[in-house]
Amino acid sequence: MFEYIRTHQRIMQLLLLLIIFPSFAFFGIESFTRSNGAATAVATVAGQTITQQEFDSAQREQLDRLRQTYGQQFDSKMLSSPEAKQGLLDELVSRKVIAVEVVKNHLSVSDQSLQKNILATPGLTKPDGGFDTDRYKSLLAAQGMNPAMYEQRLRQDLALQQLLSAVQGTAFSSKTVADRISAIYEQEREVQKMDFKSSDYLAQVKVTDAMLKAYYEKNSSQFEIPELIKAEYVVFNDDAVGAQVSVSDADILAHYEQNKKSYATEESRRASHILITVKKDSSEADQKAAKAKAESLLAQVRKNPELFAKLAKENSQDSGSAERGGDVDFFTKGAMVKSFEDAAYKLKQSEISDLVQSDYGFHIIQLTAIKPAATKTLDEVKGQIFADIKKQKAAKLYAESAEVFTNMVYEQSDSLKAVADKLKLKIETVASLNRLPSAAIPATVPVNNPKFLKAIFSEDSLKKKHNTEAVEVAPRTLIAGRVLEYKAASKRPLEEVRNLIEAKVIQIEAAALAKKAGESKLAALKATDSTSGFAEASVISRLKNQGTSGEAFSAVMKADAQKLPAFVGVDVPGVGYAVYRISKVNAGAVDATRRSSEQQQIANAVAQQDIYTYVEALKDKSKVSINKSALAIPSTAQ
Repeated sequence: MFEYIRTHQRIMQLLLLLIIFPSFAFFGIESFTRSNGAATAVATVAGQTITQQEFDSAQREQLDRLRQTYGQQFDSKMLSSPEAKQGLLDELVSRKVIAVEVVKNHLSVSDQSLQKNILATPGLTKPDGGFDTDRYKSLLAAQGMNPAMYEQRLRQDLALQQLLSAVQGTAFSSKTVADRISAIYEQEREVQKMDFKSSDYLAQVKVTDAMLKAYYEKNSSQFEIPELIKAEYVVFNDDAVGAQVSVSDADILAHYEQNKKSYATEESRRASHILITVKKDSSEADQKAAKAKAESLLAQVRKNPELFAKLAKENSQDSGSAERGGDVDFFTKGAMVKSFEDAAYKLKQSEISDLVQSDYGFHIIQLTAIKPAATKTLDEVKGQIFADIKKQKAAKLYAESAEVFTNMVYEQSDSLKAVADKLKLKIETVASLNRLPSAAIPATVPVNNPKFLKAIFSEDSLKKKHNTEAVEVAPRTLIAGRVLEYKAASKRPLEEVRNLIEAKVIQIEAAALAKKAGESKLAALKATDSTSGFAEASVISRLKNQGTSGEAFSAVMKADAQKLPAFVGVDVPGVGYAVYRISKVNAGAVDATRRSSEQQQIANAVAQQDIYTYVEALKDKSKVSINKSALAIPSTAQ
């Protein structure tokens, strides 16, 4: 990847934000078309508001993504800084100005395009190639959406992408500039290296007590022992209440009878169809032509029903089902347009319908399978009912007992025994805690939660040995703790770490001597060239590094090679110092395939810059007003 792209990460990030990340993660669909004046506005953009609710929702989404990446130990406070809030708001403003522009330009997405995008969703294809409607609905339900909600939001998001794709499509990259950049990457330099290793200067270092003391004082934080506590704690969660919940056969039977409808599945039908599209408002001639074609196909399938799939592949204008021989998979009442559904539910298996007209055009429908309505027996669902009832009872008991837990740890603050006895909880002990979560302990362990650590290290907990308040460290999980022992932070004495410091000082001083010798040699070489002491020459380029360290490689490739030989000196961390002699510069071989790929990357970078510039221009011409006081409101992301 080109250095330009590496050093312009902001452009890359913005492009990903605008094009890839779903629009409705930040805005409800209504937010694209109207403002919510009743809510607190964090910002106003072209008369449209970004509400506090929208900002909080975006912040929670951001926190969820970071926790997926870094684990539950990620501190949500990092998102509460003024810089983090302003950065998120800038992103929301960018999205809002684009959303406003989408509405202003009346951009829309056709039903066919929407369907194509849904059908292309990974993981929604059955083994037989059909669309998995049940999985589609269940995945949406898990996100609190139904198909209508999702499809409306997806349609809006695709419209947004249309706008940005149009801007990106106008990008122009100069071939001359691209050729020059490619030439820089292909350029080769012949270099020789002379090392000045720190290890060669160790014997020259004379360490004094003053040097040791100076290092110790300057780097005192390295020798600190953090404050530690030993604590006892109790956890109140579903596991704790679940052990106290019982479910009888009578409970299960009563639940089954009361919810019998939920264990029933309505009749579903599977059909194939051939669609000849024509809009209802089309001309009479178009209507007649479409109908005539549909009637011709109907006659053919009536005569040879076994040709239905072949004719559907060749003639159906429903791109989603045509390639599957017209198969639309199983569906229930309410899933299809009414005229299609009514016709399909009148057919017998393998029967072919007359022409059916809908808003999409003319359909020829063949019913291929029927799944009759059915109700699962008690034995089939007994295990699930048991789990559901236990969960419900546990939730009720948790809600009732959570308040008891919270009150008791506060009111009887000198001990955890009372609440443990009352709610049948186990008092556990942890031998060593400090103020920050431990990377050695899973983030899901309650005592390693940042909120609990803040509570257990509070002044009331440390000095008065009171119970902490009940802290919610995860959904339906409360913890309270009490300090048993406290060890204040301390520093290891100099004499204890003397040998460690001496070794570090020797390394530092030896590296300084190596650098001094290297710089002296570099100055001499610049005055009078010599190849003496240099290693065998090697050829490097931006395409083949051959093991040269990052800093040294950058220095060699950036060095002015107008006059050869040229020399550069570089610190090599952990090794010492190195002097490089650049003796030749060659144009390098041109690989047509690679150059084509490089030039595409350059074109993409130009396109990304165009999108960034376009969005900034939209922001400039929109009336953007920021409510600074709203940004100061404490974060709700936890």
